Amino acid sequence: MEIDMTHTKHPVPAFDPELAAALGAIGQELPPTLTPEMIPALRQMPDDPTLHEQIAAVGATHEERTIEGFEGGEILVSIFRDPSRSTAGPGIYHIHGGGMITGNRLMGVAGFLPFIKSHGASIVSVEYRLAPEFPDPVPVEDCYAGLVWTAEHAEELGIDPARILVGGASAGGGLSAGVTLLARDRKGPDLRASLLIYPMLDDRNETISAHQIDGIGVWDRTSNETGWTALLGDRRGTDDVSIYAAPARAEDLSGLPPTFIDVGSAEVFRDENVSYASRIWAAGGDCELHVWPGGFHGFDNFAPHAWLSAAMVETRNKWITRMLDS
Repeated sequence: MEIDMTHTKHPVPAFDPELAAALGAIGQELPPTLTPEMIPALRQMPDDPTLHEQIAAVGATHEERTIEGFEGGEILVSIFRDPSRSTAGPGIYHIHGGGMITGNRLMGVAGFLPFIKSHGASIVSVEYRLAPEFPDPVPVEDCYAGLVWTAEHAEELGIDPARILVGGASAGGGLSAGVTLLARDRKGPDLRASLLIYPMLDDRNETISAHQIDGIGVWDRTSNETGWTALLGDRRGTDDVSIYAAPARAEDLSGLPPTFIDVGSAEVFRDENVSYASRIWAAGGDCELHVWPGGFHGFDNFAPHAWLSAAMVETRNKWITRMLDS
């Protein structure tokens, strides 16, 4: 597939050839640019029809609980675990993606299910309330409330409270970063690790990569503006934005748990992700960063059979394994 990059103001890194071919099919279902009027249709996209089979394949059960979110609001969590396990194992607290405007607790959780079988992990996936109906600080505070609930119910859930990993992709990665900062600053749950999969971190949308990916790929510059405006309204891009809503704004990234960040070289989030990793290192922290050449946003999910996707997932899973083993 030939992709026209001549209209952008900046030279654009080429898409990996195998991924560029996949973009043709993806574009028929999901255009690169998402605008506010498209939000209702995006929310109608179906869940993974194979999820129940994947849950059964790892010998897990799926339980749902309604818990208290921000300011007394009700939120739903899904719990996936091995009912035969009698000793506490690691916990994975999962936050779904969807640009702050779409998605649910079942979106993206399948990638973590194998750790139930391999490590005796229990997974809690939170359904935070979405923007624009529930703007900031509701989404990140809902996610933090779910994390606190998970830690408080660790024994019941079969989780070792010293081995909780928080993670998610895209908006879920940004919310995971925000929750990690909240846990640090409020002296909340002591997290083992923070997994940020191509995270959405910076509402200002002014990096070179944010300007490069405009009208191409998946989740372009305008889509990013759509998501952040839904979350922040008129505050987007101003000084009136908290570090928990937009973690790229945090000046102090010290005291964080080991962090993993992966991102494609041809996506909006590249530069803010690289900067975040660099500032963790500058603060003396532990961060593993991978920038996958020619990768567009979410390529591991949209083109799972591509060589680059397999390499990305394998690398990420090795890091998760190391965190859960330690």
